[in-house]
Amino acid sequence: MAQPPDLSDTFVREVDENLRRDQLRDFFKAYGNWLIVAVVLFLAASGGFIWWKQHQVQQHGADVEKLAQVYKDIGSGSTGEAPKELDDLSQSGGKAISASARFARAALALQQNDVKLATDTYKSLADDDGLPQPYRDAALVRQTALQFDQLQPQDVIARLEPLAKPGEPWFGTAGEMTALALLKQGKRQQAGQLFLAIAKDSGVPQTIRARAVQVAGSLGVDASNAIGPQAQ
Repeated sequence: MAQPPDLSDTFVREVDENLRRDQLRDFFKAYGNWLIVAVVLFLAASGGFIWWKQHQVQQHGADVEKLAQVYKDIGSGSTGEAPKELDDLSQSGGKAISASARFARAALALQQNDVKLATDTYKSLADDDGLPQPYRDAALVRQTALQFDQLQPQDVIARLEPLAKPGEPWFGTAGEMTALALLKQGKRQQAGQLFLAIAKDSGVPQTIRARAVQVAGSLGVDASNAIGPQAQ
């Protein structure tokens, strides 16, 4: 009696490979043209993306050079075209370039006694959640300094509360304004203690620390040992 063929592992693999080959051939017959189109589109999109990124790099390089030239012109007193050039650069796709141009525009507005434009520009920077936090914090401090006399003391304190803490980068300036707002509220002891904290913070610029020692002393808070004899 004839024996059934031995379905060894090798035979099974051969059948499986033949089946897969036939399936692959049928697949390419049915979808080959579409696959070619898809590959072409992918390569075109990839090439376009690479070109776009390269164009951005080149554009940003040009913007950096233009911004540097504007700074140079302002420094030499040639400010005639600077406002328009800075306004153009503020639309740059590079966030750092755009933010730098806007800060420069605000500073130039102050130089030209346009306090409203400077304040509005700083406010737009502070409110721009697309910018890194350090840019926004710097703008908020400058905006508040310009508006200080028009704001209620409590508004100053609330606005600067996150920045008026020891160790924060803007503690010196934000702390000073907060302490002055406390003085407006008649809170001399709290203001004096805040000036003392400013004087003790080694991260605060020396000139601000020295001033804090003097003001704290005038409020009855001894800060004479906070930064040494140079503060006296």
